[in-house]
Amino acid sequence: MRTLRLVTTLAVAGLLAGGVAVVAATPASAARAVFSVTNNWGNGYQGQVTVTNDTSAPITSWRVEFDLPSSSAVSQSWNAQQTTSGSHYTFANVSWNGTLAAGASTSFGFLVNGTGTPVNCTVNGASCAGGPPPTTPPPTTPPPTTPPPTTGTPVERHGQLRVCGTTMCDRSGARVQLRGISSMWLNWETAPYAENLSALTWMRDNWNLQVIRAAMGVEPAGAYLSDPAKARAQVETIINNAVTAGVYVIVDWHAHEAQNNQSQAVAFFGDLARRYGHLPNVIWEPYNEPLQVSWTNVIKPYHQAVVSAIRAADPDNIVVLGTPTWSQDVDVAAASPVTGTNLMYTLHFYSCTHGASLRAKGDAAIRAGLALFVTEWGASNADGGLDGRSCLPEAQSWIDWMKANGISWTAWKLDVGTDTTNLLSPGAPVTGGWTNYLHGHAPFVVANMR
Repeated sequence: MRTLRLVTTLAVAGLLAGGVAVVAATPASAARAVFSVTNNWGNGYQGQVTVTNDTSAPITSWRVEFDLPSSSAVSQSWNAQQTTSGSHYTFANVSWNGTLAAGASTSFGFLVNGTGTPVNCTVNGASCAGGPPPTTPPPTTPPPTTPPPTTGTPVERHGQLRVCGTTMCDRSGARVQLRGISSMWLNWETAPYAENLSALTWMRDNWNLQVIRAAMGVEPAGAYLSDPAKARAQVETIINNAVTAGVYVIVDWHAHEAQNNQSQAVAFFGDLARRYGHLPNVIWEPYNEPLQVSWTNVIKPYHQAVVSAIRAADPDNIVVLGTPTWSQDVDVAAASPVTGTNLMYTLHFYSCTHGASLRAKGDAAIRAGLALFVTEWGASNADGGLDGRSCLPEAQSWIDWMKANGISWTAWKLDVGTDTTNLLSPGAPVTGGWTNYLHGHAPFVVANMR
């Protein structure tokens, strides 16, 4: 058993050009700990520390300590157990990332109020100080044992997905952050944009889309409960197109009171799991946005029933579970998670309405060990942007937070209309080629997919 030993090569650089500061610590064993400022917010910044075990024996625990000036303080942290004594901060592993096999890495992050950078940093008690920051910081995500191919479709590159700790990994163990878009409620779309194969391949090739969400309306008139044959045909078309295009697809039971139709959901997902569960493309989302109802008494039992139906035929594809209050209370779900493997939890945001307080709920869920997936978001008010307004600075804060935490996302929504979140403007052809038809928050969404 070997503990992490560091030699004194830590650099505390402050904010460099471009708003980046680096603190690097390199042990004699070539394991590495890195602190970097990933975004300069003026009155605060976000840091990340990665511990990589490049030795030949497991590291069974890790601990990072540093001091901050009195004018600065860590306000949030995730993926680590934080303790504080005055201006001294200690971050230790939590259960899922405590033991690092040879070649494995783990990362944690923290949000600092203030601008003072950490000093007196140690990793497992070994001090590191002095030396200039490296020109190129070491990677902050674990490299796969076999690097994934850089060409081919998303599914060819990543294959079968799984939950690893609080993030998503591909077949080689590399962390994956899927980025894509959601359909409109399929029962209300103005044209079948989401069901068109040409459009899907165009988004893959021009927007770098990796995942599409099939938002199958359930309760309204014309949706699944009143016309199941039509709704199922729309979803299956999107699944089959995703297989052809080599992208991932989320099958979304787009409901607000799904517990009232549990038997229909069990039958629907059980049937699709039997027919499509062998494919690596499929991700299941059994409950879009529960209302303000009990997690333990209402939503969790519903999820247990539907997950059981899925797992009877599909043992490994990811299932994303909706959470209370329009999929915002992920911290509540974290207190009593659903038992099972490859389960993630839904967090939805709209940046004109939701900010740091909702991200704090996400941080709390991550600290508790939950893996999150933002299956719906917009740079608008929570109504989808009926006023046409965008809140891009706050949306960028969300983008940065999702990237730092490896959280995959699909943006709302692929349709034409005046709402901020309608991605397309009038006249957009069904088959794609939408370079001159972007609407609302679409330029921001597309830029962040690329």
